[in-house]
Amino acid sequence: MKSKLFLFLTIIALAFALAACGSKKENSGASPSSAETPVAASAEVVIKAQSWEFDKAEYEVPANTPVKITIENTKGAHGIKVDGTDIDIGPGKESQVVTLEPGTYDFSCSIMCGSGHRKMVGKLIVK
Repeated sequence: MKSKLFLFLTIIALAFALAACGSKKENSGASPSSAETPVAASAEVVIKAQSWEFDKAEYEVPANTPVKITIENTKGAHGIKVDGTDIDIGPGKESQVVTLEPGTYDFSCSIMCGSGHRKMVGKLIVK
């Protein structure tokens, strides 16, 4: 009886483990309250990061259009967090598709990267 119970519990545990492994969700860049529907990007902005600086001070993106924002680490480990949005690209997540309203959005490195970390800032200009 004990061996049947053990076998049953092992099968249940295995089923839960397999179910958890197969449930990967992609973030479309929409706000957390919206439906998780993948959105195709019509433009892409690549932000290259290296020790204590981004390759540009400003990046221009189109307004009200799905844009894929990608961070490319050329030296060190970096991420970005954009103020006033749900954009947070960091470890394990290299890009995010977002649609932004016109305006200027400040962003900064979201991973502590050393003594020049506070200088790692930039702007997304949405037109």
